[in-house]
Amino acid sequence: MDGKQLIALVAIVMSSLFMACSNDDGHSSTGTLKINLTDAPFPTDLVAEANVTINKIEIRNAEDEEEGPFIVVSEEEMSFNLLDLTNGVTAGLVDLEIEAGEYDLIRLYVSEASIVLKDGTEHSLKVPSGSQTGIKIFLNPALVVTGGLTSELLLDMDVSKSFVLKGDFSSPEGINGFNFKPTIKASNMSTAGRLTGVVTDADQVAIEGVQVSIMMGEEVYTTSFTDAEGNYAVLGVDAGSYSVVFEKEGYEQVVVEAVEIIAANKTTQDAQLTAIETTEEPTE
Repeated sequence: MDGKQLIALVAIVMSSLFMACSNDDGHSSTGTLKINLTDAPFPTDLVAEANVTINKIEIRNAEDEEEGPFIVVSEEEMSFNLLDLTNGVTAGLVDLEIEAGEYDLIRLYVSEASIVLKDGTEHSLKVPSGSQTGIKIFLNPALVVTGGLTSELLLDMDVSKSFVLKGDFSSPEGINGFNFKPTIKASNMSTAGRLTGVVTDADQVAIEGVQVSIMMGEEVYTTSFTDAEGNYAVLGVDAGSYSVVFEKEGYEQVVVEAVEIIAANKTTQDAQLTAIETTEEPTE
């Protein structure tokens, strides 16, 4: 064996050893998993806080035939007022290295939930099985975590569907409590986009409290409401074409067709609402 052949042989052996160490006995490399929490807005003037405490998060590898074992990605106790997480505001839940692969199910453990009204009344809610077995959130399609890259999920807890009123919302006295029925949508931020915009009147004055509904055909995909500056933001909207409906009492409804949401991008859609003129009948 001459010198060149020896060098080539050494190079092959070293390459094989490097690959073996990198694979760690057949295991794939790791990527970064990020999970954030947001809230679909709650359209009421009576509620000051919608609180949840999360004390554990697990995720399942899609290649496992059985439901387990799950990988624990957080055991930190975290409390949030979901009403703070609207119009593009998110809270970080998970940011860690995880084995590369496909993941198809998250279990979110909620230990406490409560509603606080603006008059100070607090309603503690009974948490269903989510405190013992976890709230199951299926990922379809599965989330792909690629070695060396970051994969990001957004969990959107819809307060208006998760905190179900018992009684009459017209006054604090009519509220008898709430049932906690967690409704959470998971969005893969690599295949979803965001819709933002501002809503004004004919004089370019911002309008607060306009309901912005994203429609998929005849079905409501999700909704939001404008803030005091007329701004709105909806995160985690799957890429595709939607109709967007802007409406508020006292204004003519505006419908914008074929609004394109592009994966991992922001789409801006502003709107201008016209006040409905009212005529008073003459008094005799």
